[in-house]
Amino acid sequence: MFFPRSLRKKITGIRRAFLERGRQVRRAFLSAISLTLAVGCAPPLPNVKPDVNVPQHWSQATSVTATDAPVVDLRGWWRAFGDSQLDRLVDAALAENLDVQQAQQRIVAARALQRRERAAYRPSLSAKTESNPTPDSSASYFQAGFDAQWELGLFGRSESDGKIARADFESAEVDLQAARASVVAEVARTYVELRGADQRIAAFERIVEAQREKLGFTKTREHAQLASALDVARVESDLAQAETAAIEPRLTITRSRQQLALLSGRAESIALSDGAQPTLGDLRIEQTPADLLRTRPDIRRAEFAVLKAAGEAGLARADLYPRLGLGGALTYSSRISGTTRLGNTNSIFSIGPVIDIPLFDWGARRAVVDARDAALQAALLGYRQAVLEGVAEVEIALASLEQQRLRVSSDTRSLAAQKNASAATATLVHLQLADGIDNSDAKIALDQAAIESEQASEARNLAFIALYKALGGAPLADMTQTTAAPGDSQGQAIDARPSEPQP
Repeated sequence: MFFPRSLRKKITGIRRAFLERGRQVRRAFLSAISLTLAVGCAPPLPNVKPDVNVPQHWSQATSVTATDAPVVDLRGWWRAFGDSQLDRLVDAALAENLDVQQAQQRIVAARALQRRERAAYRPSLSAKTESNPTPDSSASYFQAGFDAQWELGLFGRSESDGKIARADFESAEVDLQAARASVVAEVARTYVELRGADQRIAAFERIVEAQREKLGFTKTREHAQLASALDVARVESDLAQAETAAIEPRLTITRSRQQLALLSGRAESIALSDGAQPTLGDLRIEQTPADLLRTRPDIRRAEFAVLKAAGEAGLARADLYPRLGLGGALTYSSRISGTTRLGNTNSIFSIGPVIDIPLFDWGARRAVVDARDAALQAALLGYRQAVLEGVAEVEIALASLEQQRLRVSSDTRSLAAQKNASAATATLVHLQLADGIDNSDAKIALDQAAIESEQASEARNLAFIALYKALGGAPLADMTQTTAAPGDSQGQAIDARPSEPQP
């Protein structure tokens, strides 16, 4: 086919321009690949892991773990009290507590942001329109088209962003578990205090009645000139003190009922049937110090803080190297104002590498790397500190639980002896070898011993609650699927190395 010479020259020029553009694109790709291979094979950083040595056994675990009693379940430890009302209160609080629900919503938010992070290094496509005038303001063009971008996430950038997103998500799950552990412990503590106040009120009412009887006998003695006005005044003072002492448990009952309502996400006070102080029998604890690494929320939170710091350090290190990607565009342009050729539409398609190479910034990026490395070391120290604090708190709780057990045993013996003394006094009164004042004093002493014994039982129960709060005991949440957590059942620490460039 014959083409005019001028047309052949134009076709030849277009062909040469196309081939030259192809060579330029290939050179750019080869340069990017060469740079990736050259820089990406940099020596890796030392392996940094947030590990810490913990003792094999609890030093304060004496008779607490040395019995043949049933093992206390970490996820349902409050059931060791054997109190059905407490079980129902805990179940209601876990379902309706507003702090728990807030933590659940934060997990939903963290999961959504994690999906966004996974999409950051995948190809994206966008459409846009704009109206631009020519530099000499002789015409205006309306442009519409599609832009495609794909950042490759090399030099550890994608991996580092993934660490940060994972740390945020896992921290949200840890916060949920911390909220559940706190709610369970608060419900149990408030319930134990409520039952203790119920028992104290009954004892104080008996003491007040006995003091009134004693006052009557003392006045009779005064009338018979067997007692002085000073003796009457002392008994009246004791009566007033007994009546005042009964105020505190009443306030405790009101506060505890309202606190249980708050923990259950309700406004009205919770009404409970009468009941005694929960009885905590012999128990056996099989959790070890190493279990804290998987169960205690503040240790898990510190663990993921290390992971996030490692990701941020990896991002800072990746900023030392080029950002590489692929880009393409399909653009349509039409002149909408000007002197000639209005409405004429042109289109063009382009594709090629996107390279952003940092050259010189007075050491700003290197300073960020140093700062992130220091922050990573601080996070590692914070993790070790959290582990040591957790071990210390559990050891103190174990020691307190053991001492309260000994106190309960001692006060139980004292109460039994006081019961014998009260019975002996009643016998003497029956034989007319003692009078009503002696009988009233015996009743008062018996009720005071009962109060001491009840307070000892309450203190032991509270020490047991403090122990399992320190251990991080709580049922796992059902609304989320917990991802494989670092340092889980395999006991492995997370890899907190900042991401290194990979070829």
